[in-house]
Amino acid sequence: MHIAIDVRRWRDFGIGTYIRNLVRSLARVDQHYNQYTLIGRSSDVEELRALGSRVTVAVYDRPDNTALHNVSFPTFLRRFPADLYHIPLNSVAYFMPRPYVLTIHDMSTLLYPSHGDVRSTFHEERYRRGAARAARIITVSHATRRDLQAVLHIPPQRVRTIYSAPDPAFTGPSGTAGKDAETLERYSIHHPFILYAGTILPQKNIPRLVEAFAVLRGELENHPQYSGLRLVIIGDDLAKNPSVRRAVIATRTEPFVRFLGFVPIETLKVFYRAAELFVFPSLYEGFGLAPLEAMACGTPVVASALPALVEAVGDAAELVNPEHVFDISRGIRELLLDRERRALLRQAGRAQAHKFQWDDTARAVLDIYLDINK
Repeated sequence: MHIAIDVRRWRDFGIGTYIRNLVRSLARVDQHYNQYTLIGRSSDVEELRALGSRVTVAVYDRPDNTALHNVSFPTFLRRFPADLYHIPLNSVAYFMPRPYVLTIHDMSTLLYPSHGDVRSTFHEERYRRGAARAARIITVSHATRRDLQAVLHIPPQRVRTIYSAPDPAFTGPSGTAGKDAETLERYSIHHPFILYAGTILPQKNIPRLVEAFAVLRGELENHPQYSGLRLVIIGDDLAKNPSVRRAVIATRTEPFVRFLGFVPIETLKVFYRAAELFVFPSLYEGFGLAPLEAMACGTPVVASALPALVEAVGDAAELVNPEHVFDISRGIRELLLDRERRALLRQAGRAQAHKFQWDDTARAVLDIYLDINK
């Protein structure tokens, strides 16, 4: 087969993790049978061409989130007809050639629309059409599969759950204590801290995390170890979600909450390793890669008791009700103060993260490619 994969979001946070690791693993597990064309940006050509002789690169720098994309991208694809296309997120051009495989990571853009106008209506219609015309749909959890079938009514025989996995960068060797200390010093981190890493969107529930942290600080203000506890938030621009800044001001925690923006993976690894806990109180997720990354680094996790997150973390995390500030605070406090349980969750978390492997994901995706081409 000749398989074309859209990899323009190679460097993205989240989706980029999926694209990079799936494509690298496909190149590793499928070295003798299929030919791949990777449709990527000019800035990524060198890295993409290094994937092997069965991979060719087609440069396409236009974005996938404009109206023009619906016509220009299908026109571009017709220059090199493929037996199968793979779109690794639900941004399917209106005139997309078929057959194609679609990966749906979550339903957040339908359940939490960012606009309430005609753009939202058009996005929903394109989302439905993209899913309805797909030869197969990959969902990254059974919870997302259930959401997909409930909202879009896709026949179950066309949908398959294939789990993602943590980026191998998080399971690789740790840095030295000296280098980790240098990184923390560069960011002026001198106190014990709990960590959140991810996008800052309404469904991520960061204002409640800030409120829970404020409750926790009040309870631990005289604690010999945690009186100086900080909350470190690694994620995108706060301007996208001003409610987070308002929560910090309202709880008077400005001196104790640090927003660092996005950081490189090697830096993120340092923060995972140095954190007392990783806290992920999301209201909605398609899977749970960030908690698995933290677990792979040996960091105990407090996470929402959502079906998709439970699929990821199993019984290797402290689960909380994300709707209740005091339950989030309880989960953090109990784990902070229970050294034995933290040690158990460090071990259990590493074992849980190890269950998810990108080569297994790639083999399952390859089975779908072959099934469509029968």
